[in-house]
Amino acid sequence: MIETIADELTRIDQAFAGNRLLATFPAESRALIEPFATIVDLGIGEVVHQCGDDIQASYFPFDKAMVSLIVDLAGSRSLEVASIGYEGAVGGIVSCGRAPAFARAQVLHQGSALRVPMTALEDAKMRSGHLRNLFCRYSDFLLSQLMQSVACNTFHPIEQRAARWLLTASDRAAGRIELTQEGLAGLLGVQRTTVNAVIRILQDEGLVSTRRGLIEIVDRPGLMRRTCECYAAIERHFDAAIGPTGSGGSPDCD
Repeated sequence: MIETIADELTRIDQAFAGNRLLATFPAESRALIEPFATIVDLGIGEVVHQCGDDIQASYFPFDKAMVSLIVDLAGSRSLEVASIGYEGAVGGIVSCGRAPAFARAQVLHQGSALRVPMTALEDAKMRSGHLRNLFCRYSDFLLSQLMQSVACNTFHPIEQRAARWLLTASDRAAGRIELTQEGLAGLLGVQRTTVNAVIRILQDEGLVSTRRGLIEIVDRPGLMRRTCECYAAIERHFDAAIGPTGSGGSPDCD
C-alpha cells in the first residue's frame, strides 16, 4: 500500500513537470487541485468525451499522450479541428462550470494524463488568480490553433499540411507516431491515396520512415523545411500567450 501511494505521488510529480500548463503552477495553486487529482492511462482510440456530453473532468496530458478534437459530420465524415498534448488540457478547462462538449475527444497516441474533476477545478479557479489568468490565456491559445488551422487548410498544399501535422505529433510522441496512413488521411480530411502519395514523397526524401501502424520522423530539420509557417506560428503564440510562467511574453504578430 505504501509503495502504491509513493508511485502515485511520483506520477503526479511527473504530470506537473511534463505538462506545460501544470508546470506553471505555483505551489499554492498546485495544492488546490492535487488532493482531487488522479493519474489515468489513455489508450489509443479511447474516447475522453463525445459531442454533447456533460463535461465532468479536465485532463492534462503528459508522457506522450495526444488527444484529437474531432467534429463528426453527416455521411460518416469527420475532421480533426485541433489536437492537444503535453502543452494543454482537454475538457472544460476554459469553461465557466460544466458545459456540454462540442467535439469528440479521442486519444490518438497513448500516454498518461492528470484528471481533475470540474468541481475541484472551478473551485481552484475561484481561489487562484494564477489559474484564472492561465486558463484565459490557454483559451486564447486554443482559439489561435483553430484559426491557424483554418488558414492552413484553406491556403497550403497537402504536403505542407501533412508535414505540419507530423511535426506537431512528433513533439508529443517523441518522434514515433503510432498511426496508419488511413488514419492520417481521416485527420487531414483527404483521401487515403492522397496521403499515401505524400508519405511516399517524404520517404523518398529521407524525412520519414513507415511500417504498418507507425510513422517515424527521421530528418526533423528536413521536415521543418517542408512545412508551412503555421507550425512555428503556433509555437510562437504559445510562448507569447503562456510561456514558462503562464503569464506569456511579448506579442508575436509584429
